[in-house]
Order: sequence, then structure tokens, then C-alpha cells
Amino acid sequence: MSKIIITAQVEDSSNWEKGFRTHGELFNDYTATAIHFTATDENEVAILWEVTDVNIFLEHLDAPGTAEAMAVDGVKQDTVKVFVLDKDLNL
Repeated sequence: MSKIIITAQVEDSSNWEKGFRTHGELFNDYTATAIHFTATDENEVAILWEVTDVNIFLEHLDAPGTAEAMAVDGVKQDTVKVFVLDKDLNL
């Protein structure tokens, strides 16, 4: 299982969350098995994705449907950062 973190600034974190929660069908195409997220009062969001295929995830992240959903949700596209986690620290 691979993990990916996406951070971004949004127009309004409350409205973003309402919209984000409606995209379940879209997220199934991403090979996501779990999604964890938080949103701050400063309109910043962070999402941790657990996916089975990073390449498919990244392809869908760049798809027009994703860009459309992000625009509707108020994501500021120029602030989006994607981090594919590739290191572990075993305790």
C-alpha cells in the first residue's frame, strides 16, 4: 500500500470539505483504499491517501475531471503540493 500526501490552500475550508465528501465515485478510480484529511481555519487542507497503484493515482490526479472537481471545491490550483511517501522509520 502506498501513501500520498496532498496539501493545498482553498477558498473556504468548510465549503471545500462539503464538496470533497461528494467525490467518492471519482476517488474509487484513484485506487484509494483510505483517505484521511484535515482542514484548518486558515483555509489550508492536507489529505493522506492510501492507494494500491501510485501511477494510476497520479494519472487520475491530472485528469480533467479532477481539475473540475477541485475548481468547484475552491482549491487554489497553484498551491497544490503532492508528496509520494517513499521512506519509513520503523520504531
